[in-house]
Amino acid sequence: MRYALLVYDDSSSWENVPTSQKQALHGEYHALANSPCVTDHYRIKQQQSMKTVRVSEDRTVISEGVSLSQRELRAFFVVESADPDSVLELAARAPAARMGGAVEVWPLTDR
Repeated sequence: MRYALLVYDDSSSWENVPTSQKQALHGEYHALANSPCVTDHYRIKQQQSMKTVRVSEDRTVISEGVSLSQRELRAFFVVESADPDSVLELAARAPAARMGGAVEVWPLTDR
């Protein structure tokens, strides 16, 4: 079974973190990305480059930036595992999960 781990970060949680600790946290993300069941991972560019597309009354409306949440989608991982509990354990290892953010675990369909 494949899963998407969507990592949402509270950007303010990084403001007062010393550089050495930031490096350690980034190392945790690299370790997560190198886990055997992770088949792919991507960081999301800054939210300023993000656009939201909606269609209302047959009219396309495009807005800049995040509009749904205080948290920002920072990264996503594609995970393959027969054990759903191990996927949840992997998600819990993401620093965002303990720093005011969240990690959503979404089952994926086959193509």
